[in-house]
Parts: sequence; structure tokens; C-alpha cells
Amino acid sequence: MGKKAGQDPAATGARPLRRDAELNRQRILQAGREVFAARGLQATLNDVAHHAGLGVGTVYRKFPDKQALAEAVFTDELNQIAATAHDALAEDDAFAALAGFLEKALERAARNRGLRELMRHPTFEGAGLTRARLEITTHCEGLVARARAQGTLRDGVTGADIAPIAAMIDAVMALPGERPSESWRRYLAIILDGLRAHPRHTPDGPVIR
Repeated sequence: MGKKAGQDPAATGARPLRRDAELNRQRILQAGREVFAARGLQATLNDVAHHAGLGVGTVYRKFPDKQALAEAVFTDELNQIAATAHDALAEDDAFAALAGFLEKALERAARNRGLRELMRHPTFEGAGLTRARLEITTHCEGLVARARAQGTLRDGVTGADIAPIAAMIDAVMALPGERPSESWRRYLAIILDGLRAHPRHTPDGPVIR
């Protein structure tokens, strides 16, 4: 039976139901961000449901499996990293822009165990993740090309070197007994100094710009 003429859609309860459904979805996404960041990719949808204060059935109605939720969570993470790289392209000092991007991206990784695991092993795939990774790669190539054109980046460095550099720092974060917030900045400074056309040799300082 069709809706009666002049009937207020809000009176049917459809809008509140849609609003509640969207609120639940956002609660699940936020819980997923927090749980994956703290526990890594081994966390389950049950863990996420408990953290969100929702029934596991509610979580499964929004995200049929862990891959669907992880793709939504980490596509957003990678999109934010891509946006950081894009913004860096507008800076005048290309080497400082490259260094700043690496520092900011690795700061995100240091706070997020799941993101570090995804960097090491791309367990979850999907169109959103693929697009975000491609965008990051494209912007990194642009940052490297600009630094090379300004003569501040040593010969032979290419955009393809950025991911392995990030993996090296991730290995430091994963050292037994290490907290990601501690020593990785020192090693990033050493690596960045080695990338300069004219190294400054100050490995004990903060990230070199």
C-alpha cells in the first residue's frame, strides 16, 4: 500500500531508523579504528562489537566480515596519508616536504599496530585500498622528483625507495622491548641524512629538515 497523501515521512519512524543505523555504523567504524590500532589485524569482529558496546549481530549487518570492516577503516587511514603527501607537494623546500611527509606518515603508523601490519603484509585488499596506495605512490614519486630537481636529494634515489624506507623504520618499531614512540625518529633522521645530496651528519638530533 502506498504512502497516504500528505503523510509526514518522519511520522513513520523511517528517518530515526536510518539515523540510528548510521550512528551505529559510525560507532562500529570508530571501534574498529581503536581496536585494530591497539590489537592489530588479529582482532575479531566480536572484539569490535564489544568495544563499541553493540551486539555482534549489529556489526555483521553493517560489515559482513572482518575484511569489509578493515577495508573501510584502513582506506580512511591511507586516504589521510595520501592527503598529507598531496599537501607536501605544495611546499617550497622539496626535501623538507619529503622529510615532513615521512615523519607524519610514520607517526600515524607508530600509533597504529594494524596499520603497521598492513604495511608489512597487505592482508586486506579492495578497490579503496588499492586506489589509496596508488595515490600515495604517485605523490611520493612527485616529492622525490621535486627534491631531485632542486638538487637536495642524492643521485639514484627514486620514488620506489620510499616504501622500503618506511619498512625499515617499521622494523625498528617492531623491535622487542621497543615502544614505537621512542627510537624510530633517530633512525629516520639517520636515513634522511643519508638521502641528502650533502649530508649533515647529525643522527642524534630530531628529524632533519
